[in-house]
Amino acid sequence: MTERRAEAVSVTILDKEYLVSCPPDERDALLASARYLDQKMREIRDSGKVIGADRIAVMAALNIAHELLARDSEQSQMSETLAQRLRRLQEKIEGALFQSQQLEF
Repeated sequence: MTERRAEAVSVTILDKEYLVSCPPDERDALLASARYLDQKMREIRDSGKVIGADRIAVMAALNIAHELLARDSEQSQMSETLAQRLRRLQEKIEGALFQSQQLEF
């Protein structure tokens, strides 16, 4: 088993630097996540509707959670639709095979 040593990675969010411990193979994902969060927080701050870093962070977290849940719901609906289509296709194939067997007799 390979040992994954964490390293300190510097990320900047809303002009404030944070050191985050992270395994080397997850560094790029952490940096992308920090950029995404920074972008969302800047959008909220620049709208002028929310004041204060804590409130901006909470609003950004709520928006990101909403996006994630909406995406999960969308994927779940697509999975259900795909499963229904596969069932119908399977029924058609079974029907065609049954008819083919009937013709052989």
